[in-house]
Amino acid sequence: MLNPATDSRLQTTERPEMASRALSLGLRRRPRLFREDAGDRSSSSVLGRWSFCRLLSSSGFGGELLEDAPAAEESDDLRSRIFRLRLPKRSVTNVLEKWIGEGNRIPASELRQISKELRRRQRYKHALEVSEWMVTHEEFELLENDYVVRIELMTKVFGVDAAERYFEGLPPAAKTSETYTALLHCYAGAKLTGRAENLFERMMDSGLSFSALTYNEMMTLYMSVGLVEKVSSVVQELKIRNVAPDVFTYNLWISSCAATLNMEEVRRILDEMNHDPGSKEEWDRYRRLTNIYIASGQLLKSERGGLVEADKRVTQREWITYDFLIILYASMGNKEKVDQIWKSLKMTKEKMTGRNYVCILSSYLILGHLKEVGEVLSQWKQTASPNFDLCACNRLMDSFKEIGLKERADDFQILMIENSCYPAEESK
Repeated sequence: MLNPATDSRLQTTERPEMASRALSLGLRRRPRLFREDAGDRSSSSVLGRWSFCRLLSSSGFGGELLEDAPAAEESDDLRSRIFRLRLPKRSVTNVLEKWIGEGNRIPASELRQISKELRRRQRYKHALEVSEWMVTHEEFELLENDYVVRIELMTKVFGVDAAERYFEGLPPAAKTSETYTALLHCYAGAKLTGRAENLFERMMDSGLSFSALTYNEMMTLYMSVGLVEKVSSVVQELKIRNVAPDVFTYNLWISSCAATLNMEEVRRILDEMNHDPGSKEEWDRYRRLTNIYIASGQLLKSERGGLVEADKRVTQREWITYDFLIILYASMGNKEKVDQIWKSLKMTKEKMTGRNYVCILSSYLILGHLKEVGEVLSQWKQTASPNFDLCACNRLMDSFKEIGLKERADDFQILMIENSCYPAEESK
């Protein structure tokens, strides 16, 4: 998994100064009752869309503070002025002050939208300036998500320690399940297992209600640092507190069991998913893909019961985790994510296993993307001959027939023949 990277080029003499200022500004404002402005946000969807992104470089916060002059054809609204600040060292605060000085108003909803777009473009320092503007102006009523976003931005710009200090300085009313989870996300992204475990225990004792997202953060952390045996304990805590798992919860749980080749437990979890009252269509697709993956990829425990290394740098455990990430997004119908993960895997120097190919083939096949199936099949066949496994292809075709997707199996058989992979050769 990718982790947020701290920018080593950020000038150390300027960084503490701005961090201190940002912290003090945040503590001047006490939260009022959290109210939702229509269309502003949903805390779960905002947190759920978080990703582990690499922080763009910032060469310091000094220098030129004025925005570029607008071109004749460009609009001259507030958003355009801010987005013309190409360099992180340029000041959004000056742009906002100038806009107000010209007699304009700035609705809170507009500032939140600008901040959202800045974060999407990984312009975290500018987004933090927008956040500071809202904190220092009493006319803006801070919402719960404003604190969540601020914790995220503090981490991106100044690091986890600054985000932690900011959170600890918040008034009790602002320490909600969302802000707790935001800090936990920061710890998980930085793989700070000890801090994350201490915070998680504190959260469980806080009396607050947490969604599956919080538990997923801890499970993701344990998977990323190789402590897969701890994932099941998080699931048990979730069940004790009667929190409904989502498909991400099940995927992490199943991945942890599959990574240790505990197929009996995987099948038991799949059966639990089948009887879960919250089961959805995407869950059914997930179960099908997982069963196909297990059967076609021959994901079985070795005679010695140990994990076999596919390469000195990547263990079978890690490969399996990547495979289940593909299965997860395929089950959700998110082809873009499937493409992205597969492309990333191909760009590594590691030697792909037959199971990786079975995983991506079944995912594209169940989504009906036959063009991609043919391309992957061709790529697999063009690798060194010992890697290509015709038997695995035949098992994949049979698996689709067994779950009632005969049409998909027939499509795959045609593609196999087109790539000179004749099913009849299995018996030779």
